[in-house]
Amino acid sequence: MDKRVHELLNQQINKELYSAYLYLDFSNYFKRVGLDGFANWYMIQAQEERDHAMLFYQYLQNESQVVTLEAIAKPDKELNSHMDVLLAGLEHERYVTSLIHDIYSAAYDVRDFRTMQFLDWFVKEQGEEETNANDMITKMELFGSDPKSLYMLNQELAARVYTAPSLVL
Repeated sequence: MDKRVHELLNQQINKELYSAYLYLDFSNYFKRVGLDGFANWYMIQAQEERDHAMLFYQYLQNESQVVTLEAIAKPDKELNSHMDVLLAGLEHERYVTSLIHDIYSAAYDVRDFRTMQFLDWFVKEQGEEETNANDMITKMELFGSDPKSLYMLNQELAARVYTAPSLVL
């Protein structure tokens, strides 16, 4: 495997684990303010990000590449309102999308078709993640100022259940 592609894939493990930490922090915020449904939604997001990290980890191991684990940074977002959390989530998903695109581009440059195929799932997943983040913002803009509507939205988010990614390596 190309050295640069290997480095980017290895770094992505850390980035995905940071994403899990960030979403745990978001879940914490919503738990503190009494919105358990939102807390549930972000707890599941954290589980998904952890699983994404493990997919990168497993892919590198399957390719006989050394995995180097680094320290995971503490989340640093200032969370003063529900909208702060949602906007930070969208910003973060856009950032992760850029990281996936960078890895894909590096793999493309060296014609690493196996890695490109592996990343195809993540490209699609990031599109879904950005759509979900945008939808959350739209719903908060529409319903967030009305307590009854916010309650119903919170109930909707409480119904979300975790499903592991179905990517086969």
